[in-house]
Amino acid sequence: MSERTVIERGEETFYKTYNRFPVVFDHGKGVWLYDENGEAYLDFGAGIAVMGLGYGDPEFTQAVKDQTDKLIHISNLFYSRPAVEAGEKLLAASGMDRVFFTNSGTEAIEGALKIARRYAYNKDQSHDHEIIAMHQSFHGRSMGALSVTGNDHYQEPFKPLIPGIRFAEFNNLDSVKALVNDKTCAVIMETVQGEGGIYPASQEFLEGVRRLCDEHDMLLILDEIQCGMGRTGHMFAWQGYGVEPDVMTTAKALGNGLPVGAFLARGKAAQAMVPGDHGTTYGGNPLVTAGAKAVLDIFKKRDIPGHAAKIGGYLKEQLDGLAEECDLVKERRGVGLIQGLEFICPVGPIVTEALLKQKLVLISAGSNVIRFVPPLIIEKEDVDEMMKRLRAAIAAVKKAD
Repeated sequence: MSERTVIERGEETFYKTYNRFPVVFDHGKGVWLYDENGEAYLDFGAGIAVMGLGYGDPEFTQAVKDQTDKLIHISNLFYSRPAVEAGEKLLAASGMDRVFFTNSGTEAIEGALKIARRYAYNKDQSHDHEIIAMHQSFHGRSMGALSVTGNDHYQEPFKPLIPGIRFAEFNNLDSVKALVNDKTCAVIMETVQGEGGIYPASQEFLEGVRRLCDEHDMLLILDEIQCGMGRTGHMFAWQGYGVEPDVMTTAKALGNGLPVGAFLARGKAAQAMVPGDHGTTYGGNPLVTAGAKAVLDIFKKRDIPGHAAKIGGYLKEQLDGLAEECDLVKERRGVGLIQGLEFICPVGPIVTEALLKQKLVLISAGSNVIRFVPPLIIEKEDVDEMMKRLRAAIAAVKKAD
């Protein structure tokens, strides 16, 4: 079957919710992807911040293969060693008290929202509690996660969403204070907004929201699905601020391609849920938690967050240089290996040119931001090669205009 045939059959087979690029990837190695014709592509998207260890890591792959030979699934009616060990390692890395494994980041958000509602219900048995979320946020596409996603583009076709959600301005503490009332039970935000354009929380803002939550007995929920797992140079982005959440979510790089996420809680939030409040058939099964355990072991042994901090600093310097020299670039934002370049024009043509002509995988964040979330194992020479190809793609698009 030719590559073109695969694409045509895919267009006839899949539900049309993605505009896919006309490339069929076959395998990967390190930070490179290879299509069915053997063409190599430098990957600075990492499956949308998923492949933290890149492709084909021998230690990770062997751990998954070994578990496949032993036991893939048993249900959460029983214990499994991989799940317990992965849970312990995740708690140790985060300093949280309890963990629940899910199949995805979106499901982790659903669990976090349920903790907030349950915590408030336990206090007064009422059903009118409110949650404050942020404009320009992105938390997922299920109905609960969509309800706290502050973007009308995603929400509009699916209204009415769950009630009791109010939206503040990210990095504007006064806008959060203005929404707090005696019904507010939680504030949810990304520590670094991803889909909304790569905006890190300011120190003042995160500390201020933490104080507000403490003063009003509200839970602080931090979404670390994209910005966590070493990407900012810390295992979790909030650790760089010294501000602890009551509940946090993680996924993406936790499984290095396996479908696993988690929500974690500490203190009062860790005691909110009771048996029967939440469940999952596949979540936390032996296969995916064996993978998560391997990821956590490798991150610690190889100091992947430290490497991300070092190479992230170099990536920042190179992107700042491009921002100064290129009249199409408005601003660079980000931290570590989650960076964004905001352009004064739509970036779709640049991303497409980079992929199809320069063999460089990039992804956007909104219509005018290119998002850089490469595998965390990249080296300086990979950054240099990416910059060369990106400049060529920008030049080609400018020439075509």
